Amino acid sequence: MRLTMSSSALPLPLPLSSSTFSQSPSLSLTHLPNYSSLLHNTLADEQCTLSESKPRTIRYRLSELCRQGQPHLARQLFDTIPQPTTVLWNTIIIGFICNNMPHEAISFYSRLKHVGSSICDQYTYSSVLKACAETKRIHVGKAVHCHILRSGIHPSRIVSNSLLNMYSTCLSLENGSDCDLVERVFRTMRKRNVVAWNTIFSWYVKRKRFSEAVRCFVMMMRLGIKPTVVSFVNIFPAVSEIRHVRVADVLYGLLVKLGNAYVNDLFVVSAAIVMYAELGCIDLASRIFENTSERNTEIWNSMISGYIQNNFPFKAVDLFLEAVEAEDAVTTDDVTFVSALMATSQLQHLEFAQQLHACLIKKCMDSQVISLNAMIATYSRCNHVGDSFKVFNGMKERDIVSWNTMVSALVQNGLDNEALMLVYEMQKLGVAIDDITITILLSAASNLRDREIGKQTHAYLLRHNIHFEGMESYLIDMYAKSNMIREAQVIFQSNFTNDKDQATWNAMISGNTQNGLIEQSFVVFKEMLEQNVKPNAVTLASILPSCSQSGSIAIGKQLHCFAVRNLFENNVYVVSALVDMYSKSGIIDYAESVFLKSPEKNSVTYTNMILGYGQHGMGKKALTLFYSLRQNGLEPDAVTFVAVLSACSYTGLVEEGLQIFELMGEEYGIQPSAEHYACVIDMLGRVGRLDEAHNFAKQLGEEGNVLGIWGSLLAACRVHRNFELGKIVSSKLLELEGSDRISGYHVLLSNIYAEEGNWQSVDNVRRGMRKMGLSKEVGCSWIDTSGYPHCFVSRDKKHPQCCMIYDMLEYLAINMKDAGYTPKLELMEEWIYGLEE
Repeated sequence: MRLTMSSSALPLPLPLSSSTFSQSPSLSLTHLPNYSSLLHNTLADEQCTLSESKPRTIRYRLSELCRQGQPHLARQLFDTIPQPTTVLWNTIIIGFICNNMPHEAISFYSRLKHVGSSICDQYTYSSVLKACAETKRIHVGKAVHCHILRSGIHPSRIVSNSLLNMYSTCLSLENGSDCDLVERVFRTMRKRNVVAWNTIFSWYVKRKRFSEAVRCFVMMMRLGIKPTVVSFVNIFPAVSEIRHVRVADVLYGLLVKLGNAYVNDLFVVSAAIVMYAELGCIDLASRIFENTSERNTEIWNSMISGYIQNNFPFKAVDLFLEAVEAEDAVTTDDVTFVSALMATSQLQHLEFAQQLHACLIKKCMDSQVISLNAMIATYSRCNHVGDSFKVFNGMKERDIVSWNTMVSALVQNGLDNEALMLVYEMQKLGVAIDDITITILLSAASNLRDREIGKQTHAYLLRHNIHFEGMESYLIDMYAKSNMIREAQVIFQSNFTNDKDQATWNAMISGNTQNGLIEQSFVVFKEMLEQNVKPNAVTLASILPSCSQSGSIAIGKQLHCFAVRNLFENNVYVVSALVDMYSKSGIIDYAESVFLKSPEKNSVTYTNMILGYGQHGMGKKALTLFYSLRQNGLEPDAVTFVAVLSACSYTGLVEEGLQIFELMGEEYGIQPSAEHYACVIDMLGRVGRLDEAHNFAKQLGEEGNVLGIWGSLLAACRVHRNFELGKIVSSKLLELEGSDRISGYHVLLSNIYAEEGNWQSVDNVRRGMRKMGLSKEVGCSWIDTSGYPHCFVSRDKKHPQCCMIYDMLEYLAINMKDAGYTPKLELMEEWIYGLEE
């Protein structure tokens, strides 16, 4: 058979029109047309136009082979043609692309340029640029761009759109100045259709230039270019990021005005739901969902995720169950189940988590890595980290997310050492550590107060040149909690001021506060304000404890006013910090007022209020508040029990305190720690039940060999003048002390001997303290007058008005004597003895 090779008989490739582009089902605005359908349409057209008597063209045969998935055979046939035309070259290039062979398409284009027998046209360039975009070969794409410019022909709209697509796809955000290429190509276009505008919207969103994306959309509308559904899909994320509900309403109104084809488009519906959910308008998102006549899996997933994002986990679970019940019409996928697991983890509903796990197994989805990763996290949030590890251990395939999720689960459940062992196992198996693993390691080091692990992790970062967003804040927090505040300050100061984000400032403020550097906390806070970095809720929660520690109640009130003005007064973390600050500053009424007015409270808020009541002698109120926890849907944790037991101890509610101690394990399932035991000892000791307290401490065995427990008992012995038991307890303390020598216990023992009149023993204790290099810690008191805290220590003469103060003290001492006050001579003698040393 003779093959016809006349170019006039060969149909040209389908041009890349805007209508073809806008009808693409992809959410991306920068994809080129579907080349497989292009080949199919070409074949169909040619079958209709060619009569049966005429032979089929070579173009038809090449296209047919490519459509059948045999592009290599098509190329072999092409190689038999002595002088192939540009159209035939284009057919092979397109055939490679639609068979997912973009590298071969680029090689074939290179051959075309090398041979030079045919001239490239707009379809050649458009096709090879799509191959460059798919392979992310930016250098080849730039070379093709040079070929276009050297051809002397101004790029057509099709080629310009392909250039935009190639650059926006290949360029990453780290390419620096190259990122301007997309805008430069866009500006040089003589005529821009909606495809070009859609591409620039997508590019601005990718670069997080959301306001510019919205401005470009407005400009397009002013030029009279009608948006496509893809235009709305790409502009909606920009609107949600600029947090402008009014703009969202206007755009959605325009969408409705354009007709049902726009409103009912499934991708638009999904994007609109996501936009309103991210703006916090969950009611509007729900209304769009309910009014949608047709829903696919993505729409269901978007609505479920919207409920989760806006803290409506119950609604998310209900919608998931509705999707499962309508499974004939809806196909749930792994994203649906992951969303349901996220809602379950928020609810911490173990039983439903187990049901979801069973459902995954039943649907044979238990091999999906993404679903199992979510399952690990859910069990962890439900305080069943053992089940998390069972899921992890049973995984046939694990990715880095699986390892990080399991390590994070161990850290969140207090198993920091186990987390470190699992990271070690990761390294043994050759799993690469990423920035998420590093953050978890730094958190574990912070929790353990293990400076060596923290320093090793920091060294790993430096050796591998790893840097990620927020890294400085994690390092500062780790060093601060490891009592290496100087190193934390060095990291903070090494970062240029303009580059510090909120998290870094917050970490430094919190670190200074935790290490008792109160003045430095306020200095950093002031610098933060001077650098125009706006404080957030975490900032306030970090700086407020400094106010109570320094006695700066005036500053605390100013920060409270700042919280009210900036709508932070209902933030649960700010509320908890305010309650703590006011109660420790002696203004329990203010603390109570903040607590009662807060619409949201967590266990920390309750714990701070209970502790405040206890410190102010309001034991009954503390107990009432403790028992109301469960009525408000909250469970007390170990710290809450320390607070309520302390409140019982302060106010002499011994029986009530012992009853709560018994309930810890029986009803709440919390294992008592050394802090709880110390509270019980202190509770019994304060009311003089010393023998009972001593027996309780002895019954604890090895678990009771803690300095705090026996130190509480020693303090009670001194108060109730039980010198014999005090000597026994002091011997136990010296036995436990080891290298952790604490001067307070030695001073307490010295005071007991002084009250007994045993000055020889006092002298022995003091001599022993000097040999060990221990000194009595100086107590400090302060008073706030006119917004300024005045601090004092014993025999302080640093205050500028110290002469007036001592004159007033002398005057008060005379009045006290006249009123019949008799000093406690034993303590006076011991004080004088201490001064003579």
